[in-house]
Amino acid sequence: MTDEVNIHTHGRTGHISLNRPKALHSLTLDMCHAMSKALSGWAGDDAVEAVILDHAEGRGFCAGGDINLLRNSALNDGGKSGRAFFHDEYQLNHQMMTYDKPIVAFMDGITMGGGVGIALPCKYRVATEHTRFAMPETGIGLFPDVGGGWHLSRLGGRLGQFLALTGARLDGAECVWTGIATHYLPSEKLAEAKARITEHPDRISGILSELSETPPAARIEGNADLIKKHFASDRYEDILASLEADDSEWAAKELATLRTKSPQTCKVALRQLSESEKLDSFADNMVMEYRIASRVLTRPDFAEGVRAVIVDKTNDPKWDPATPEGVSEELIDSIFAPLPADEEWKPL
Repeated sequence: MTDEVNIHTHGRTGHISLNRPKALHSLTLDMCHAMSKALSGWAGDDAVEAVILDHAEGRGFCAGGDINLLRNSALNDGGKSGRAFFHDEYQLNHQMMTYDKPIVAFMDGITMGGGVGIALPCKYRVATEHTRFAMPETGIGLFPDVGGGWHLSRLGGRLGQFLALTGARLDGAECVWTGIATHYLPSEKLAEAKARITEHPDRISGILSELSETPPAARIEGNADLIKKHFASDRYEDILASLEADDSEWAAKELATLRTKSPQTCKVALRQLSESEKLDSFADNMVMEYRIASRVLTRPDFAEGVRAVIVDKTNDPKWDPATPEGVSEELIDSIFAPLPADEEWKPL
């Protein structure tokens, strides 16, 4: 279907390897479809017992989704092709989340946005010294989608809210400490891990435990109490006020970071995580996130954020609304409102 994903079966193990190195393996619609088709085929194949998910070469596991396609859609077709991309990407996220066979994601390198969406549904999530995990969407006027509402809201200690708002990058050790990753392996042991899993797909847990190492100290652990305190509220203005009242260097740094983000996205993310935490099923979460995506895609902040951060690289986005106070409850309500029945998201 596409040469941007290598799909093989080795013995009793399926193998999906992202292969778009120049774009850090960012997902295209064709890649999502190829992965979905492979997983559907293996789901009914008793000869396949487990699936390995990794990347073919280069420094990224998966840096996200096809941002250029989404921006072109926002500017040129009223969001139609962008919504089609979100719809099918979210179907893949849900398919992986509910998959009956174990999937092992090797998050070796940059794991952001759409990469998070395909890594976190996996039963086994392996971090390395190269892992750089983030949901940086507030910086481009999007929102932490691909199941981010579900995964981040369940981290505890308000860590998810902190990651969603600031776009903070975690290393492999921090991913293990927060529970984002299940194992920490040095990158030189990955080939052995994959070979042994291919040989014994019934022994994944034992193999990863045997090859795992104790990660270095997690830097974020030292700031956990500050995060829990300052990011406690679901009101964005409260979080800013809390940081403003703290004269520490850490608070000043996080406040400065938040000042660069889309106020609309920050308010959307807080509502998203708050709502998702109450949901019983991942499918319900994806219905909500597709509603948000359908609206946010064509709001001014997304095209402007991508222009400033990715296209022109001037890092000077002009957000609209420009301030948290300018983002009304009515606007947020409209972003979360149901879609017409025939346009709502549905699982595969």
